[in-house]
Amino acid sequence: METRFHWLAESGLYWVRREVHAMEDYQLRREDRQIVSSGKALTFMRDTMRLPGGKTEYWDFVHHNRGGGACVVPVLPDGRILMIRQLRPAVDRETLELPAGVRNPEDSDTSATAKRELREETGYSCGRIRKLLSIDTAVAWCDECTDIYLAQDLVLEGRQVLDAAEEIRFEAWELDDLLRRISEGTIRDAKTAAGILAYAVDCQKASPQDR
Repeated sequence: METRFHWLAESGLYWVRREVHAMEDYQLRREDRQIVSSGKALTFMRDTMRLPGGKTEYWDFVHHNRGGGACVVPVLPDGRILMIRQLRPAVDRETLELPAGVRNPEDSDTSATAKRELREETGYSCGRIRKLLSIDTAVAWCDECTDIYLAQDLVLEGRQVLDAAEEIRFEAWELDDLLRRISEGTIRDAKTAAGILAYAVDCQKASPQDR
């Protein structure tokens, strides 16, 4: 593996970039995979893993049956960001999040998922949408991937269209306030933190007319 050192003139520091290994360069191997339980959204599996030293261990693995979904950063004309509040029983608390949801079979791609979730959870549609980034939400034990989009030119189309299990309120936030909440640890949802931070970086790169 080749190691390259890069000089950051503005900070006077070096950072290290190591080239990515191919999978065959690793001694860790999956020898078997058994389905333990399968549901509508997730399949739970037990992997038989051969460790570098030769020992065998059993690891839990979760497969997302739809591959994942989409998350959207909806920016109003005044620059504020639409956020949603809802109860998340998995963590037993209310969370402040970006609109998001799982990809449906009829979605042409995840941008269609993002636009649908924006409309359903906030009542807004968007005139422009573009991808900011993709994240693997839990690489140690799950293969879920979430594509995160920036939505602009928002138009209020009507009321929310919520599922029977959803109790969602939406509100508008300034970017700086959201960044502060991320740094304070009050926004802990991974896709939301990733989306807000990616949008902040995007704002630094974009010209004023593109924001």
